[in-house]
Amino acid sequence: MAIILLGVDLPAAIYSTESVRRIDRRAIAAGIAGYTLMQRAGEAALAAALREFPGARRWQVVCGGGNNGGDGYVLARLALARGIDVSAVTLVAPDSLSGDAARAHHDYVSAGGSVIAWSGSLDPRADLLVDAILGSGLSRNLEGAFADAVNAINAHPARVLALDVPSGLSSDSGKVLGTAVRADHTITFVGLKAGLFLARAADFTGTLSFAGLDVPPECAQEEVPRMRTADRRIIARELPARRRSAHKNDFGHLLVIGGGPGMPGAARLAAEGGLRAGAGLVTVATHPANCATVLAGRPELMCHGIANEADLAPLLRRASTVAIGPGLGTDAWATALLEETLRHDLPLVLDADALNLLARSPRSRDDWVLTPHPGEAGRLLGVSAVAVQADRLGALGELERRYGGTVILKGAGTLVSSRHGAPWVCVHGNPGMASPGMGDVLAGVVAGLRAQGLGRESAALVGVTAHALAGDAAAGRAPRGLLASDLLAELRRCLNP
Repeated sequence: MAIILLGVDLPAAIYSTESVRRIDRRAIAAGIAGYTLMQRAGEAALAAALREFPGARRWQVVCGGGNNGGDGYVLARLALARGIDVSAVTLVAPDSLSGDAARAHHDYVSAGGSVIAWSGSLDPRADLLVDAILGSGLSRNLEGAFADAVNAINAHPARVLALDVPSGLSSDSGKVLGTAVRADHTITFVGLKAGLFLARAADFTGTLSFAGLDVPPECAQEEVPRMRTADRRIIARELPARRRSAHKNDFGHLLVIGGGPGMPGAARLAAEGGLRAGAGLVTVATHPANCATVLAGRPELMCHGIANEADLAPLLRRASTVAIGPGLGTDAWATALLEETLRHDLPLVLDADALNLLARSPRSRDDWVLTPHPGEAGRLLGVSAVAVQADRLGALGELERRYGGTVILKGAGTLVSSRHGAPWVCVHGNPGMASPGMGDVLAGVVAGLRAQGLGRESAALVGVTAHALAGDAAAGRAPRGLLASDLLAELRRCLNP
């Protein structure tokens, strides 16, 4: 039974909680006993605990009353058999357990396991706590002993392993229902749940692994995924190898339009992102005062000072793809350049200030890629960034409906819209990427891929994934202080798998 780490051959499909329940029920109807699935979950959890927390020697498993608690009792029994000092804390009376959970409790006690009734505190000497309280399916705020236990786990200095879904986190929306366990690692079972990738989930799941419990694939055939994972496999699938006889003119001419007065950096970052993505030629159209700064240290770029839209028109006629917006500003000069660009029938990537201008004068096109962060998405939709984050999937769908094209909604778990199935979610990236210029590099990468002939969705998927992988490679174990320019050297390796 394989355990799959986040970002490494994860299943493509991400489901609603109810879909995962139906998959589970079909597996049982097909002849896999519920207790067998519980045993497999416990085995997978044990393997995850030993791998992720090899130094932990004293474990305490906090068990609720349902199957998630049953998984916890199985894990505790298996840990006991490995000679680990383990105890279980129960939040419900053992005689109220039923079905497989009751059997798991009985087997653990019969093996000599210790069960302690919840009394408001946890073992102060434990160096690993296991959250087996609620798992998936929670729909209302935690209260009473359950909330107290979650808060006690969060206050404890031990590392934390969550089984299936951190208790208190909505497995459908990623919202925190009152309070939620902050896990260092979460192992989820049977099917990936949407709530593990939405809203604030990343703050609570820690790292993530998946165990399918050997459920036959046909058990999921009738379910429609809510999302799909975009990982490194996308790059190899969508980005073709180059012919040995290739010429730079085979890979398009990207025009980056941006850099209002005093803002050359954003346009430079986008242009370098396009170069590193493999565009054959990259030209920057920027305010005349910026050209020397844009070209300094990057002679491979071409740069033109643009005083007005008339200066831009000849460059647009030579370009095969345009990225517009990084550092552009929203004044009359910027507005004129955007309007001139929109008069040409070219593949477009709109970022940053181009999106802010679009919010002022909405229109829809099929040939563009929009790359808003939550604040820009809120302006495009007339809502707050908080509202966008509260329903990222809903915001993504509404952006696509109103504005057309392909939408990249940036953030932790960047989303990419699709007109050919469920949206995509990026499973790479790190908090160090919350720094200036990251979006500029992404816009350039996506536009550089578009210039090479990739379709809108393919360019968005490959660009988002390669950008996140480059961020992970550049950050290593030290994400704080990561700069957008740090990604540029890593992009070439990430785009040549």
